[in-house]
Amino acid sequence: MLRFLTAGESHGRALVVIVEGMPAGLLITAEDIQRGLARRRLGFGRGPRMRFEADEVTLISGIRHGRTLGSPIAIEIANTEWPKWETEMSPAPGLPSKVLTQPRPGHADLSGMLKYGLNDARDVLERASARETAARVAAGTLAKLLLQQIGVDVISHIVQLGPEHAVVGAMPVVADLAHIDESQVRCADPDAGERMIATVKAAAKAGDSLGGVAEVIAYGVPVGLGSHVHWDRRLDALLAQALMSIQAVKAVELGDGFELAARRGSEAHDAIRMATTGDADADEPAAALLGGGYVRDTHRAGGVEGGISTGSPIVVRVSMKPLATLNRPILGTVDVVTKESTVSFKERTDVTAVPAMGVVAETMMALVLASEALRKFGGDSVEEFRRNRQGYLAALGETPSAAVPPLANG
Repeated sequence: MLRFLTAGESHGRALVVIVEGMPAGLLITAEDIQRGLARRRLGFGRGPRMRFEADEVTLISGIRHGRTLGSPIAIEIANTEWPKWETEMSPAPGLPSKVLTQPRPGHADLSGMLKYGLNDARDVLERASARETAARVAAGTLAKLLLQQIGVDVISHIVQLGPEHAVVGAMPVVADLAHIDESQVRCADPDAGERMIATVKAAAKAGDSLGGVAEVIAYGVPVGLGSHVHWDRRLDALLAQALMSIQAVKAVELGDGFELAARRGSEAHDAIRMATTGDADADEPAAALLGGGYVRDTHRAGGVEGGISTGSPIVVRVSMKPLATLNRPILGTVDVVTKESTVSFKERTDVTAVPAMGVVAETMMALVLASEALRKFGGDSVEEFRRNRQGYLAALGETPSAAVPPLANG
């Protein structure tokens, strides 16, 4: 299986991620990771840090001459602002120049201070910060590249920002991703995108923040990832845990999710039929051709039934609350030293990070799917991984997709 571990603080020297379990022979460069990190910086309503944070990537170990070795991969993402914070965040003995004693409601500040017996919120917020997601994106870039070797792609788009919703239509496909990323709010619906931008401008003028919802879609996922046999092997549960772990995310739903609760069973499930001649040429991505010639024309279950992928597109919606730091601090709190009522302190912040959250959600989904694909197909090398996947699909009576790229990793 694929495992990863991140380390580092928001204003520390660097973020570090270690990825274990990646097969040998996957082509990867620092530029690949930098492209992923650049996507994470996208989005109207981001703060000034996104304009000058360079995300300097260094590949420390596990990669030689542009190929993974099968050993643990270590990646460093340097903080270009470190010289400004070297004294404040120094690991050497000393005292901070300022102690933050007015915790922000909605952030980890107060709970973390009480849990660890601290009186300075910076000791908590530096690690709780969403800056940590840059390390996740680095790890997720590896997972995405591995999944592409078996014909799996993961994309995202914003379907809600504040009160503004995108028009429900056909799901975007992989070819639409470049167009989505060109949108200032990463919305596939141009009209909704304009309304979202206006809403962000209004919130910025008021010194407030906004949340929203990203839809994340994985195409090409074969039937059989995950399992029904144990609670911690269920694919939907693994996806929910991974996506809920993203900072400020408060809800996750697969497929039609909460809407299913209001429907009758006759309208809540994805009927199964045998493929016909016309299905192979279908343009609608929801009409998924599965192993053995079975077809689902809808994706109400989000591509997972009983904890196992069905072969349909996996569709997940991820809801992010408004950010806890406001540019006009008005949220009531209590000073943990004086116990007096006050307002929360202001840390540099965004008006919204929903467009970037969609990119992070892509990487978290990719990490889960890559791990489960490795569990299912195994392989110490990318070539063996691909070969095992092809053998599995052949046993199901399915021809491996022509969309899978030729093995370029030797």
